[in-house]
Amino acid sequence: MSTDDLFPESFESNVPLALDCVDLVAMEMDHLCQQLHHHAHRYYVLDAPDIPDAEYDRLFQRLQALEAAHPEHARPGSPTQRVGGRVLDGFVPVRHRVPMLSIRTETDTEPTGAQAFDARIRRELGLSEADPAIEYVAEPKFDGLAMSLRYEHGVLVQAATRGDGETGEDVTQNIRTIGQIPLRLMAHTLALPPVLEVRGEVYMRRDDFEALNDRQRQKIAAGAKGEKTFVNPRNAAAGAVRQLDPAIAAQRPLSFYAYGLGEVSPPSEGGPDLATHFEWLQALKHWGFPVSPLASIESGAASLAAFHQRLGAQRDALPFDIDGAVYKVNRLDLQRTLGFVTREPRWAVAHKYPAQEQMTTVLGIDVQVGRTGKLTPVAKLAPVFVGGVTVTNATLHNEDEARRKDVRVGDTVIVRRAGDVIPEVVGVVPRTGVEPDARGEPYTAPTHCPVCGSAAVREEGEIDTRCTGGLFCGAQRKQAILHFAQRRAVEVEGLGEKLVDQLVDGNVIRTLPDLYKLGLVALASLERMADKSAQNLLDALEASKLTTLPRFLFGLGIRHVGEATAKDLAKHFGRLSAIMGDTPEQAATVDQLLAVRDVGPVVAQSIHTFFQQPHNREVVEQLRACGVTWAEGEGAADSLAPQPLAGKTVVLTGTLPTLSRDQAKDMLEAAGAKVAGSVSKKTSFVVAGAEAGSKLDKARELGIEVLDEAGLLALLQMPTSA
Repeated sequence: MSTDDLFPESFESNVPLALDCVDLVAMEMDHLCQQLHHHAHRYYVLDAPDIPDAEYDRLFQRLQALEAAHPEHARPGSPTQRVGGRVLDGFVPVRHRVPMLSIRTETDTEPTGAQAFDARIRRELGLSEADPAIEYVAEPKFDGLAMSLRYEHGVLVQAATRGDGETGEDVTQNIRTIGQIPLRLMAHTLALPPVLEVRGEVYMRRDDFEALNDRQRQKIAAGAKGEKTFVNPRNAAAGAVRQLDPAIAAQRPLSFYAYGLGEVSPPSEGGPDLATHFEWLQALKHWGFPVSPLASIESGAASLAAFHQRLGAQRDALPFDIDGAVYKVNRLDLQRTLGFVTREPRWAVAHKYPAQEQMTTVLGIDVQVGRTGKLTPVAKLAPVFVGGVTVTNATLHNEDEARRKDVRVGDTVIVRRAGDVIPEVVGVVPRTGVEPDARGEPYTAPTHCPVCGSAAVREEGEIDTRCTGGLFCGAQRKQAILHFAQRRAVEVEGLGEKLVDQLVDGNVIRTLPDLYKLGLVALASLERMADKSAQNLLDALEASKLTTLPRFLFGLGIRHVGEATAKDLAKHFGRLSAIMGDTPEQAATVDQLLAVRDVGPVVAQSIHTFFQQPHNREVVEQLRACGVTWAEGEGAADSLAPQPLAGKTVVLTGTLPTLSRDQAKDMLEAAGAKVAGSVSKKTSFVVAGAEAGSKLDKARELGIEVLDEAGLLALLQMPTSA
């Protein structure tokens, strides 16, 4: 009979059990505990769940119900102990039976740091150069909070912080909320010691830290009192562990890695007889603890140095923070021979990396304008060496972040730089005894672009302030040209990113109309630009002068105005003058723009603001003076043309024989159809060409009509009544 046969579905009911079923209740509770521990281990440690969350919740709730009805059978290591618990008045001191000693730090971040440690170990052991290399275990040095977990007969009975190494604090209630920490150890062929103290690191993953801070910002924005964001994952983890209310700790996403031992029952008292540190790591893994997969056995100084370099190269890609590598002599008998010195083990060292956080002073706050017009406040810093380089600038992201962190000129701040990530100010170091009025002014976003002087606006619901002078602004020049010249806009064939870089960086063109003033000599003088290539570009520029009003409007790069909106504007107004006006005062008002299909308040305000800027109006006039033109009124005429596909949704897939994707899309939209990117039940039909993929399969699955190019062309000739 299987264990499941002992616990029939009748146990799911709320019918009281007869007295002679008490043993079966206890058995079911044991079985549920085993199941839940198994599934928690697969979910939190192995990241390989084998049942849905809903099924886990069902089992958990069943166990809760049984424990409530039969508290006498509740087990000390029950999974239900991960939640709940009373609010503490304070933390009870815990004296460590085996001190939690710190590891000596090697601040030489070069390979010579590993060489010095190996040489010291060989010297202490009296080894000569002829003796074989020493075997070490190399592991990441986690940037978290050291923790000691005490298990008695496989059940977690106490969790304590390091404290001063001799005495820590009892944080058992909070540690039970961490899913990666087993409440009851898994059975294994290896003998489980009656007493087992596991040492490890409580930490917070970077993605969990960012999600936590996002939630904190939302609370702050909603007016919650006493809420704050956290400076870094380590501080957030430490704060969660020291919460007096375990319910709050349970809301903080903490993780754990095991890496060492405290008190352990010896083999004579039932403990396993293991000879190396690495064997112990494997034993901990088998009993259900998460152990870093990065831990490895290395032999000699060169191998340690290679591990340090290899781990350092992965540092920024890891999902958690580390600040070095830890080397430990692998053989336990050699560890005992080496012993300790001044409360540090001789047999271990922490080989650090360059610090990723340092303190410095804010000398000023400048504003940088990005390629898309975003205005970013940047703290000008007293030079500081952090993350392997000297840093003098650090981003404050936006006005809200600068104000939330309350960064002001003259403040001492913590600066972080991880790898190639742009340095950022993560927090201000409080200055005791300094009145708020004695500090600099809080940062306020400028009302005008510091590069071109155009109005800088922050739209409703947006966190960024942006320059509105996209066509004129020097900081946005490259982006404006590339957008204008792209295939779906005015289309200048052959004008790509590298060529635009050359033209702008060489001051050959300063504004968009300068494109149409280029000559053969100027172009041919550019690097890797032959006479023929130069002439081809001039021909492409000449061809681009004849465009359409929708393409021209889209090419202007007005914020929020995509292809569809540009077409709607052209259809509604018919002429550019009706949108732009002969003067800013005569431009279409926000109310008039709101009358256009699918144009809402944000888009209407963006269009209105764009044409209010003298710089933008001047660029438009210069483009027209250079010969860029289209058939005025064509947009309005299009709206009166037959639209046989009005209200239809079409999806294009594959390569058509004669029509390009853009041509087919233009024809469909001119016929009133909406061209979508994916197939759904709302799709009217799919036009499929050669090498059509999953969209065609989806259409057939849903029974949607599929047309080839000939079928599309025939459909476009349908009468309006069709």
